[in-house]
Amino acid sequence: MNKMTQPRSLLFLLATMVAFGSARVIAQGPQQPQTGPPPVQEQSLELRAPVVIDGEVLFHVRGVASYSAERRAGEFATRIRRVASTGPEPLLSLEEQAYSTVIRADGVPFVAVLDADAALEGVDRHVLAEAWRRRIADAIAAYRQARQPAVIGRHVVYAIVATLAFLIAVYVGRRLIQRLQARVTRRYGAHVTDVRIQSFHILSGDQVWRIVHGSLNLLRAATFLALLYTYLRWVLSLFPWTRGTSNQLVTLVVDPMQRIGRSIVEMIPDLIFLAILFVIVRGVLRVVELFFDSVAADRVKLRNFEAAWARPTYKLVRVLIIALALVVAYPYVPGSETDAFKGVTLFLGVVLSLGSSSFITNLIAGYSMTYRRAFKVGDRVKIGEHVGAVVRTRLLATHLRTIKNEEVIVPNSLIVGTEVVNFSSFAKGPGLILHTTVGVGYGTPWRQVEAMLIEAAERTPGLLREPRPFVLQLELGTFAVIYEINVYCATPERARVLYTELHRNILDLFNEHGVQIMTPAYESDPDDRKVVSAEAWHAPPAAPPPTLPH
Repeated sequence: MNKMTQPRSLLFLLATMVAFGSARVIAQGPQQPQTGPPPVQEQSLELRAPVVIDGEVLFHVRGVASYSAERRAGEFATRIRRVASTGPEPLLSLEEQAYSTVIRADGVPFVAVLDADAALEGVDRHVLAEAWRRRIADAIAAYRQARQPAVIGRHVVYAIVATLAFLIAVYVGRRLIQRLQARVTRRYGAHVTDVRIQSFHILSGDQVWRIVHGSLNLLRAATFLALLYTYLRWVLSLFPWTRGTSNQLVTLVVDPMQRIGRSIVEMIPDLIFLAILFVIVRGVLRVVELFFDSVAADRVKLRNFEAAWARPTYKLVRVLIIALALVVAYPYVPGSETDAFKGVTLFLGVVLSLGSSSFITNLIAGYSMTYRRAFKVGDRVKIGEHVGAVVRTRLLATHLRTIKNEEVIVPNSLIVGTEVVNFSSFAKGPGLILHTTVGVGYGTPWRQVEAMLIEAAERTPGLLREPRPFVLQLELGTFAVIYEINVYCATPERARVLYTELHRNILDLFNEHGVQIMTPAYESDPDDRKVVSAEAWHAPPAAPPPTLPH
């Protein structure tokens, strides 16, 4: 990104965050001056626990390290249930003491309201004690009312009726969804075709139908879950023993949705920043791609930079830009500050570093080969012991096709570490030199041998006439003179065929002139020269020579 775009994006992000924060402050309304004790800190909230009777929260109590809030709340709930389940309805009264207000049941100390409880709620201790007394009295009355035989019997009937209604609703809903699917199939089945944008195929007709049926099945599942939730929520709330479970169903559904909503709201500024960064990086990549496309098409000239390097260089620059963007975006990725995210990132980094050493080696070798320009697609090369035409080059490996139509895949790291012979580099210019050797005895004039070799080269089709072939005398051996015939060709892919034709012509010419080619196992002169007479050149099963018209 350039120097002007980055500040603008940051200013836009800052303005968005300020606007979002202002909206939250306005939504909360003006802050009222505090008239009571200071608000309870987060650490204090961890020391409070609810007193629950039949699934209903009566109030919260405070605890200390030696007497936890959970233990104190449990003891209060046990005392309230004991009083509610035995004897007549008690008379609740308040007794003020130095550091607490005691709630008595028929004169017996029952529950104590401490100054810490009042500080937790931010009200006067006596006011809080009166509120607790009323809540306890209502809870005792509701506890006894809910367990009367007439009430329980009536609620059992309600539960049976609700169960029947639930089963009927499930059956009817299932039948309605099935009839809806059948109707949609009959009415629109023949009209559903492939989804295309011009010639680009997006979805087939079968895929469209699978999406439609999947949506209807999802609707059926959602309807069933909604009916089940409503049924369980109402039936469980009918009985005091299961009323707490009914309230927990609300918590299981509402709390995750609230957390998800809060998380989404908190992530909005970071998501806006990531969206702006994505747009900027995408624009920069597009500009860089257009530039290197112009270099590849020779519309832009760079000194000492070949056009064939444009695409590989663009890929490198693209990786660097994306890596820089990821570094900038990482702190703004939702969840990146959590230990779990950092642990997963560290684990993936270790796995990649351990398992991708050869991958990185071959990747770097592939780019180094691109800038070395050792060969290109179509060249005939020799890499190590493999000879073939380059049919494909990748960042990790190079593919060769041998003369036997075998595909050899050579890792680029191996190519960088070994010599490469390119037979095609000079074939179109001065030409590739093919050469072969023969051994001829000292009794044959060297001028005759060189003339025969030159004539054999001239008889071979496919060889260049210019530059002319030439002969070198490589060695004056113990029993023979080693001659080397050198010829030029512009088609290195036909080297094997040209060698074969050249060898054939050498054999024919030496036989025509009665010159013996010495073998490596020569020990003495034979009684007869080891040559083939012209009459035996086409011995069966060789085809006879064509008859020329007179």
